[in-house]
Amino acid sequence: MNGIEKRAIAGVGGIFALRMVGLFMIVPVFSVYGDRYTHATPLLIGLAVGIYGLGQAIFQIPMSLAADKYPRKLMILLGLILFAAGGILAATADSIYQVIIGRALAGSGAVSAVLMALLADVTREQSRTKAMAAMGLTIAASIMMAFAIGPMLVSSLGISGLFWLTAVFAVLAMVLLMFVPTPLRVLKHNINNKSIAQQMRDVLVIDDLNRLHIAIFSLHLTMTAIFVIVPHQLADVLNLSVSQQGYVYLPLLLIGFAIAIPFIIIAEKKQKMRQIFLAALALMAVSLGVLAFGSQLGAGLIIGLGLYFVGFNLLEATIPSWISKRAPVANKATAMGLNSSSQFFGAFIGGGIGGWLLTQSSLLSWAILAVVMIISLVLIFPIHQPPYLSSTTLSIPKNTDIVSWSQRIMDIDGVDDIVVMASEQIAYLKLDKHKLTDAARQQLSQMTETQLDI
Repeated sequence: MNGIEKRAIAGVGGIFALRMVGLFMIVPVFSVYGDRYTHATPLLIGLAVGIYGLGQAIFQIPMSLAADKYPRKLMILLGLILFAAGGILAATADSIYQVIIGRALAGSGAVSAVLMALLADVTREQSRTKAMAAMGLTIAASIMMAFAIGPMLVSSLGISGLFWLTAVFAVLAMVLLMFVPTPLRVLKHNINNKSIAQQMRDVLVIDDLNRLHIAIFSLHLTMTAIFVIVPHQLADVLNLSVSQQGYVYLPLLLIGFAIAIPFIIIAEKKQKMRQIFLAALALMAVSLGVLAFGSQLGAGLIIGLGLYFVGFNLLEATIPSWISKRAPVANKATAMGLNSSSQFFGAFIGGGIGGWLLTQSSLLSWAILAVVMIISLVLIFPIHQPPYLSSTTLSIPKNTDIVSWSQRIMDIDGVDDIVVMASEQIAYLKLDKHKLTDAARQQLSQMTETQLDI
């Protein structure tokens, strides 16, 4: 990875981490402290926790549609402002209804997909899966940290203090956003003037993208249900208190990520993404089968969870990269927005299913989740390999009209996409070498005033 990519990963990863910690540190304590608000009932306390995810699911798509028409960083800033405002509203609440409104407002700042689209803009094809894998680990580690520090901080800060901290984290994320490279996206034939309906249609007609939406929906449905079921089983089988269970989750997540890394590299470098992807889905179905028959034993519980986290990390790393490869250039954020909405809807439904499964036998609970993954595997199996294009980095000639120069580059046959970092005076080109003729190569060399090896 080059310096710009590393800076982008650090900045975007930091924003993700601050948002995730701010969100999830409330979850393990609100059911205990929520009854201190006026008008609080168990149903309203649960709604206060869950409505953020529903807001995310609903607003990912409009935020992402806007991010394909307007600057991505502007939309991210707007989302962070809404996130901060929601935290302040909840922090000053006396009534459970104000907390619910605050959490809903924070959820409307749904910029996960826009952050991923921005990261895809400023990373080359050969670095993108590694960048997305880094985001997957950051998100997983942030959630684990949130579950650990929430109970520790609430005794000194109180529940309102945690909401204030959420707002502070949002402001810190705005500061980090300034350090993320600002790309200039150039599109062919004034494609940016398409209507919202056409933007959606261009994405929804692509079957492989729809299969990726099914994958992320199933992944987060089962993951959320697991985190409802497993705490009770860890307590029953291994006699672990809630505060001790993080010592099980975090090592398994890290080991799962370490095992997944070589396969992520193979998927990208050997162009085996479809095979690795389907194998990960199958592994998750197997892991849930192991849990169905072995979760009453400590070893079965740990092995099943470990296998699940390997598959989880593989899918979390490959799905965003696959979408960035397969989505239309002008609608990358729209496609990621649909995927993020599918993710949050899966989590929302998974939480409800998980609560119901708590009343069922262990065998039936895990078997139902295994069936969900098997059905997903069958539906997703016809997916094709993503298009594998190559990327190259160009230095922008001095004293150049960057917009005009970029548009002329885009008009060359074989150039699929260009992203310009004006302040750094470089540009990334995504190329289809099968369409790149000798004349096109010569034209690129003349326009960049260098001899390109492409």
